[in-house]
Amino acid sequence: MKKAPQQTWGGRFTAGPADIVKQFTESVSFDWRLYPHDIAGSIAHAKGLAKSGILTKVEVAKIIRRLRTIQPQPNSALEDVHMNVEAALGPVGRKLHTGRSRNDQVATDIRLWLRENIGYQLSAIGDLQRALVTLAGKNASVVMPGYTHLQRAQPVLLAHHLLAYVEMLARDATRFADCAKRANVSPLGSGAIAGSTLRLAREFVAKELGFDGVTQNSMDAVSDRDFAVEFLAAAAICGMHLSRLAEDLVLWSSAEFGFIRIGDAYTTGSSLMPQKKNPDVAELVRGKTGRLYGDLVAVLTMLKGLPLTYNRDMQEDKEPLFDSADTLSASLRVMAEMLRHAKVNKARCETAASDALLLATDLADFLVKRGMPFRQAHHAVGALVAESERSVVPLPKLAAKKHGATAAKVFDVRRALAARNISGAPSPKQVGVQLARWKKLLR
Repeated sequence: MKKAPQQTWGGRFTAGPADIVKQFTESVSFDWRLYPHDIAGSIAHAKGLAKSGILTKVEVAKIIRRLRTIQPQPNSALEDVHMNVEAALGPVGRKLHTGRSRNDQVATDIRLWLRENIGYQLSAIGDLQRALVTLAGKNASVVMPGYTHLQRAQPVLLAHHLLAYVEMLARDATRFADCAKRANVSPLGSGAIAGSTLRLAREFVAKELGFDGVTQNSMDAVSDRDFAVEFLAAAAICGMHLSRLAEDLVLWSSAEFGFIRIGDAYTTGSSLMPQKKNPDVAELVRGKTGRLYGDLVAVLTMLKGLPLTYNRDMQEDKEPLFDSADTLSASLRVMAEMLRHAKVNKARCETAASDALLLATDLADFLVKRGMPFRQAHHAVGALVAESERSVVPLPKLAAKKHGATAAKVFDVRRALAARNISGAPSPKQVGVQLARWKKLLR
């Protein structure tokens, strides 16, 4: 009987996989980026085997020395990164897989990769926050309309608007940090499903790899991808925030708004219309958010029907993870650079904010201070607005005629902003406090 070619699991089989199966099941083309983490996990595992008396000091020294000198050149004939690393070790590494399955090995590698990548995301988030704070600080006194339903609502400081995104990104950072905390537990020693009969030094290995501890259920350890889903969810939410910022920038840079001018290096032209200057970078960031959503849904869908424990479906977790990580970090970095090269058109912002209707609510508040119930005041001001539109008489003039000359003072936009001096409001004083706070936090 013909024997199967040598494989990690070949003893059970009389023939190797068909070529089409090899092509369909390989993962080395994308999981090779786990290479440094597989090396790190293997070094720690080797030390753990030595601590347990399974490897001699001489053996572990040889394995570690060889692991540290392996060159990152994947062999496509071997299906995954783990087999590439093991094969590169040669005869000295034949004992390395003792007490370890690729199930707990890949779970460890992904956790190590994710922990490192979250560091990159947090750095990129901080960089974008600094760009927003810098732009806000340079334009701290610029007044613009705030919008609800994309209709002019009330006046705000442009800096207040920009700092809203800094707050969103801060929540994104805490989500990633929280994800890293839950991911930072070692599954090594869980084996394929049921641990090992060998006395493995799990806690020692976990400490070697910088984990906070070890998983407490071997079945959960090899089948858990919650940490991957959390990362993808955090990336999708962050992408949503970037998309909203991108939409504001697209609107503000249009001729209809004209609030900002994006640097030429961060825009593109038209192949037909020579006058065009398109905010393609912002549009692409907005578009790439759909990819982040898709990656999250792909992994959630892949996991939703899996029985315990490991199933090969779970190989499909890596490409969405890597794609989201790359997409998000690129989007964060390019947005930060674009904002550093954006100019605010103060005159256009303040002309738009000079619309007296933006202070209609302030007139209602003025009447409330005189003792009128708010609903009655709301109705009275609404009637004045309607009369102003019919008669084309400015609202401040009608207000003075109806409620006395003092009512007209309500329509001083600087005075109105200064009056908004409660925590979280857009008065110059409160915005100054927030700018100072964020500059300190983002040093």
